Amino acid sequence: MIWLFLASLFSLLLIGVPIAISMLISAVVMLVSLGLFDTGILGEYLIKGANSFSLMAIPFFILTGEIMNAGGVSRRIVDFASSLVGHIRGGLGYVVIISGVIFAGLSGSAVADTAALGAILIPMMIAKGYNKNRATGLTAATGILGTIIPPSIPMILFGVVGGVSISKLFMAGIVPGLLMAVGLMVVWYFVSKRDNSDTLPKATSQERWVALKRAFLALLLPVIIIVGLRGGVFTPTEAGVVAAVYAFIISLIYRELKWTEIPKVFVETAKTTGVVMFVAATAIVSGYAITVGQVPRELGEFLSNITTNPTLLLVIIMLFLLIVGCVMDLTPAILIFTPVLLPVVKAVGIDPVYFGLLMVINLSIGLITPPVGTVLYVGCGISKISIIDITKGIFPFLLVQMAILFLLVLFPGIVTVPLEFFTE
Repeated sequence: MIWLFLASLFSLLLIGVPIAISMLISAVVMLVSLGLFDTGILGEYLIKGANSFSLMAIPFFILTGEIMNAGGVSRRIVDFASSLVGHIRGGLGYVVIISGVIFAGLSGSAVADTAALGAILIPMMIAKGYNKNRATGLTAATGILGTIIPPSIPMILFGVVGGVSISKLFMAGIVPGLLMAVGLMVVWYFVSKRDNSDTLPKATSQERWVALKRAFLALLLPVIIIVGLRGGVFTPTEAGVVAAVYAFIISLIYRELKWTEIPKVFVETAKTTGVVMFVAATAIVSGYAITVGQVPRELGEFLSNITTNPTLLLVIIMLFLLIVGCVMDLTPAILIFTPVLLPVVKAVGIDPVYFGLLMVINLSIGLITPPVGTVLYVGCGISKISIIDITKGIFPFLLVQMAILFLLVLFPGIVTVPLEFFTE
C-alpha cells in the first residue's frame, strides 16, 4: 500500500497536478483498492480537515505578518539591528540574522520573513559592496528560522495532524532556532571576509536608544507569545489572535498602516490561508487512507528489518526527508508524511515532540534546496539572480544548518533539556 500511495502521488505531481488534488486522488486510489471508497466518508474527512480549532491559529499568524509588513514594523526592527552591529565588518549580514530571529517570533512563515528581510536588506547589502549571491543566500537561509522559532505555522500543522501538543512544539523550537542563528553568524564571519564591503557608520548611544524605542513595541510581541504560552495564559490559537490584534494596534500607534491598505492585507491573508487550509483538508483524507491501508505498519516492519536503534532510525528518516524536501514543499510534506512516520518513531520510543521539531527543521531546510525550494525563488525574485547563483551563495549556510540538524539527532538533550525547563 505504501508503494501504491507514493507512486500515485508522485506520478500526479510530476505531470503538474496541484498538490492538494494529487493528495486527494492518491487517497481515493488507495480507498478504491481497499474496497473502502465512500463519497460520504470522503466529504466528512474533508470538512473535518479544515474544521479544527488549532488550525485557526494559521490565518491569525499570517495576518500578523501581513500587518507587520504593511505597518512599517519590519523597517523599525531592521533599523534597530543595524544600530547594534551595522558598523562592524560584515555588519549587514549580522543585521540580516538578528532581524531574522526577531521576524521569526512574529509571523511563523519562512517565505514571509525572507520577502520582508530581502526587500529591505538585500539592496542595502549590494549597494555596500557585498557579493549578491552570498547576500541573497544568507537572507534565504535566515528566512527559514521563521518556521523553527515560535510561532511556527508548520509546527501547528504537525501538531494538528499528529495529535501533538503545539505549545510544546513551539517551546522546543527556541533553542534549536537560536543555535541555527549562531551557526549562520559563525559561517558569515568567515565568508564575509571575501567581500570588499563598506560598513555603516557606528551608531551613538543616543541613536541606539532611539532605534530601540522605535522598535520596542514590536520586540515585545515574541516575548508576549512565549510567556503567554509558557504560563498557560492562552492556547496557540489564542496566541495567534493576540498577535494579530497587537500587531494591528502598534501599527496604528506607529501611524504607518494606512486605512486604504487594510483591505489588501486581509485579501492577501485570505489567499494564503485558503491554500494552506485546502491542503490541510485533503491531507486529513490522505491520513485516513494511510491509516486504514496500514501504511505505518508496513513502513515500521520495513524499517525494523534495517534497524531498531532509535538514533540510527532517526538518521535514516532524516536522510529520507532531506530528499523529500528537495522535491516537495514544506506544508504538503508535513501533512503527507506525519501520519506515516509518527507511528513508526513512537514504536521505538522517540518523543513525538522531539521528532516533530526535527521533521520541521529538516523540511524547512528543503525550502532552500533546489530544485523546488520555495524560499530560494523568493530570494531570486528579489535579487534578480538565477537559481544556480543563489545555490552557490547559500551552500555554506545550507551545510551548517544540515550539520546542526544531525547534531540535534545525535544529542537529543539539546532539545529535550530546555524543553523540560520551558514546559515544566
